[in-house]
Amino acid sequence: MSESRIKRAEIAIEQAHVDRVYVRLAELRAQAEAMRARGYELGHGAQREAVFEQASMLYERDMMVFHANQTLQTLDAEYEGLVFGRLDHIGSETVYVGRLGIRDAEFNNLVTDWRAPAAAAFYQATAEEPMGVVRRRVIRCSGQSVLDIDDDVLMPEAVPDDMNVVGEGALMAALGRSRGDTMRDIVATIQKEQDEVIRAPWRGVTEITGGPGTGKTAVALHRAAYLLYRYRRQLGGAGVLVVGPSGVFTNYISRVLPSMGETNVELRSLGQVLDGLDATRHDPAPLAAIKGSLRMRKVLSRALRDTPPDAPTEMKIVYKGEVLRLNAKELDKVRRKVHGHGHPPNRSRVRAAEALLEALADKAEEYASADGRVIDRAELITELGERLDFHRFLVTWWPVLYPAQVLRWLGDERRLARAAKNVLTAEEIALLSRSLADRDREWTVADIALLDELRVLLGPPPKRRRRGRVETEPEHSPDGSRRRPEHYDEYSHIVVDEAQDLSPMQWRMVGRRGKYASWTVVGDPVQSSWPDPEEAAKARDQAFGPHAKRRRYALRTNYRNSAEIFELASRVVADHARPDDLPRAVRTTGVRPQIRRVEPDALENAAQTAAKELLDAVEGTVGVICAMDRVPEVERWFSDAEDRLKVVGSLDSKGLEYDAVVLVEPTELITESLTGRRVLYVALTRATQQLTVLASDDAWLTPEK
Repeated sequence: MSESRIKRAEIAIEQAHVDRVYVRLAELRAQAEAMRARGYELGHGAQREAVFEQASMLYERDMMVFHANQTLQTLDAEYEGLVFGRLDHIGSETVYVGRLGIRDAEFNNLVTDWRAPAAAAFYQATAEEPMGVVRRRVIRCSGQSVLDIDDDVLMPEAVPDDMNVVGEGALMAALGRSRGDTMRDIVATIQKEQDEVIRAPWRGVTEITGGPGTGKTAVALHRAAYLLYRYRRQLGGAGVLVVGPSGVFTNYISRVLPSMGETNVELRSLGQVLDGLDATRHDPAPLAAIKGSLRMRKVLSRALRDTPPDAPTEMKIVYKGEVLRLNAKELDKVRRKVHGHGHPPNRSRVRAAEALLEALADKAEEYASADGRVIDRAELITELGERLDFHRFLVTWWPVLYPAQVLRWLGDERRLARAAKNVLTAEEIALLSRSLADRDREWTVADIALLDELRVLLGPPPKRRRRGRVETEPEHSPDGSRRRPEHYDEYSHIVVDEAQDLSPMQWRMVGRRGKYASWTVVGDPVQSSWPDPEEAAKARDQAFGPHAKRRRYALRTNYRNSAEIFELASRVVADHARPDDLPRAVRTTGVRPQIRRVEPDALENAAQTAAKELLDAVEGTVGVICAMDRVPEVERWFSDAEDRLKVVGSLDSKGLEYDAVVLVEPTELITESLTGRRVLYVALTRATQQLTVLASDDAWLTPEK
């Protein structure tokens, strides 16, 4: 029988099994829909029952509807490519591996969940350690149709006479496929070194380092899915948070976890970690370095202790016909005394009232002593403490403070200079105050960590009262799941991607969300855009906690870039990395990157021409990468471009990948960042197939002396 006929016959065998799986999937879906309908019927019936029985039935209804919806959501999420693997063990035992575990009506196993121990051999077995696997087969499907199969023989001596072997291996075939707008899951092509990380113990801190294209982001996301499957009871209730470098990145990875049935994981960019805000704008590197430094803790702490700009500078109140006065200096002394207790200002108004009353009593005693009189101190404090005019003064002198309000104060250079004395230089004070002075300007990504720091330092504002009741959030969401409070800090597991770029202040912000969490931390020091790694490491260690067990894994194979593209990227970062810090690219295409010398006034036409060439050459996406401050201009160049083309700034390109890339003015990427060539290295490693560089100079190619 010819090879093509053998392959068609084997595909038919797998199609028969896949058909059986989808028939069972339809049965399970029908059962879940029936459960949901029954839940709604219970709700209608509850309206006719006694109050106690009604509450019980409504609870039962909510639980039935919730679980039915969860089941339907999982079945729908896993519909595409449900079955992707098969293991043939010694003794003819066959295990099918897929996105979801499915049994037939008699409880016979049709598909084993990829996260289950029984599926581990699909990723871990090798020719050296076959784990009893004779043949490993990757099944590629579209919807319910089997399109292709690829086999690996791990025990040639044990292959039965009637076992057919087809294909060239799944991984390299997957690498050659075009990219779309979102990251694909890699459940069918996880490699052994990646699987070891995915299945590592959940407690403590798991650190994953690896260069571009090593799959570290995909591994971290698959690890989150595996942990939720394996330790659902320990992790599922409190939830998992994934923090990425940008909104562009979180959009890119947004389909990975839902495609594996995990829909309750929160994805947030660094500009979204603080509830209610979504910052996308980046500060220039020198300014971001100031805002991200741990020195800002002291500046912010001092700033909130300063007198609010609109606070009165004198207090006058009449007591028994006598005017008691506190001047600005005396009021400042009272303010310092209250802050000296170290409590958040928004929790200190009662202390402020007590301190003001004590100061007024001191003033009254001073006046009385001069006249030879004696006053009843306790009576004065009680009477003034009940006066409306006293409380009116108090709320203006000691107002409720909000993080955005306090941070905006620092746009006043004199006020900032007081808060930053002996902490920031005069040049840093001028730069920071200018950035905060514009009240119409949107918050930047670096500002979010400062606002979160102030949120904690200030304490929560008093809850608003409405009709005699304190306003509270509903306990449950519309889908029946428990609603998490604002600024939730009890996540069970946190994934941090591109961790090498987090500033110390950002580590503090993320750390607050993980007080009780285990961690998966993904990064590559060679790609770092943060200039002081030691300061960041200190803040990172504090976020993890002093007793967290640490385990480290290094991924060393670059699956993304062709060897030709990665050779160029390695050249520009050679002075910043040891050879062992760089991964090994395993795929060659024979297509070398194109470097085109272009005059500045011809960049637009050159970029449009290069992009058209690449769109014609590849089936997937084309990225146009430029310096951050050039993005609006380059977006105008491609305002009418097709959807496959994406314009992205250097910092926002982190973690992304495209079939082809046009890189505009590489020297600008070096000069805009405090870590220079490391940012250029990132941009050069986004392409999987083809790369065109447009440069008006050769400085970026010249190694630093």
